Amino acid sequence: MASRSIPLVLRVCQRPLCYCIVCAILLILPYLFSSSYGGKSVINNALPPKEDFSVFKNPSARSREYEVNKELDRCIPSKALLKVFMYDLPPEYHFGMLGWKGIGKSVWPDIRSKIPSYPGALNLQHSIDYWLTLDLLSSTFPDRSGPCTAVRVKDSHEADVVFVPFFSSLSSNRYSKIHPPETQSINQLLQQKLVNYLTAQEEWKRSGGRDHIILAHHPNSMLEARMDLSPCMFILSDFGRYIPQVANLEKDIIAPYRHLITTFINDSSGFDGRPTLLYFQGGIDRKGGGLVRKELFDLLKDEKDVHFASGSLRENGTLEASQGMHSSKFCLNIAGDTPSSNRLFDAIASHCVPVIISDDIELPYEDVLDYSNFCIFVPTSNATGKGYLIELLRSVNQEDWTRMWKRLKEVEGYFEYQYPSKKDDAVQMIWQAVARKVPAIQQKVHKSQRFSRFNMADSEKSELSEDDQVDS
Repeated sequence: MASRSIPLVLRVCQRPLCYCIVCAILLILPYLFSSSYGGKSVINNALPPKEDFSVFKNPSARSREYEVNKELDRCIPSKALLKVFMYDLPPEYHFGMLGWKGIGKSVWPDIRSKIPSYPGALNLQHSIDYWLTLDLLSSTFPDRSGPCTAVRVKDSHEADVVFVPFFSSLSSNRYSKIHPPETQSINQLLQQKLVNYLTAQEEWKRSGGRDHIILAHHPNSMLEARMDLSPCMFILSDFGRYIPQVANLEKDIIAPYRHLITTFINDSSGFDGRPTLLYFQGGIDRKGGGLVRKELFDLLKDEKDVHFASGSLRENGTLEASQGMHSSKFCLNIAGDTPSSNRLFDAIASHCVPVIISDDIELPYEDVLDYSNFCIFVPTSNATGKGYLIELLRSVNQEDWTRMWKRLKEVEGYFEYQYPSKKDDAVQMIWQAVARKVPAIQQKVHKSQRFSRFNMADSEKSELSEDDQVDS
């Protein structure tokens, strides 16, 4: 009877020695190869995860699985991460601004035969509405090339979000001037008509506009409609001209500018192949946070191997700016009239390590992308100290600079707008950012509907009661 109280291992070990050893090993092995033992890792040979922005758990209530096959060469709508309903707005809100004339009742151009071109120069930097709309229009083409994160659906009840295809940045640039005797600009009238249209739609009434996407990348776009559309998700360049009650990181998205300089293809320049230490060319006299530009100009204008000059792409051309940035180790991105600037994305396309001096800047996809691996951030108070910035940049050794330069070449695709869109380019990254907001949107919508059914029933009873009194 006493043998029954002997532990299992000791009883086994009463048998031949080799059998005992084998049993002991079998008992111990599961603990050795467990990822967690006693609350601590025993064996951990995992490599740091490589960034892959394509794979997310689908945030919609339907819990669809988004399985990414890296070998896909076409869009498969059934595997799209995001389902998007797009309003069929009249052409005056989108491609009509590009000179396209609708044929019959069609409000969309046949982009398989000809794509209306977007105006160049500085208009291009805020052209995200153009690229996102093209991507949605092509998402249901059976022969579409490249993967798609978002797919257009015809039934709004199936959609995760509702897309409003208004080219608001181009409208702001082209139609903001008031022509007497008119008292309003075309841009103002378009915004007023848009607000009236949206708030009358069933889709808006279901969600209070919370699941609607409004494109307002230019800082001056949607000025008249912002307050009325504040429940919506805005896609912006920054929050510089918004109050927090209208736009904030909780509900809105920061999207990159479209770069204007030439992409540095087959860049093998390296540290020694870039003789200019620091490059900046742009407006120097700015308001608000941009006042720092003048201070930095006075500090740096006489420094050796520094190019700091007033000018714009319009005056000097993209070729000169491209050559300057391609031959520089560091490129300044300084706050202007608003916290953001297209120069950051010009620098990324040039593989010129960005030096960001803008205390209030918000950056695209920063929830999944670590900018400190390829940018240098300098507080304004430090940057304006005499000798501080130059000493800091000269202290960056070749090894550290080369690491950031290589990382720039790895991430540059995330900021590239193009049609057709490609995997993890700017268009797909923006859609993925939208998808990450969907759970929060749905939570707000669901909370807003808590009492809607009860209130409706109560209202119907009240109406019936009034009718009964009238009849009596």
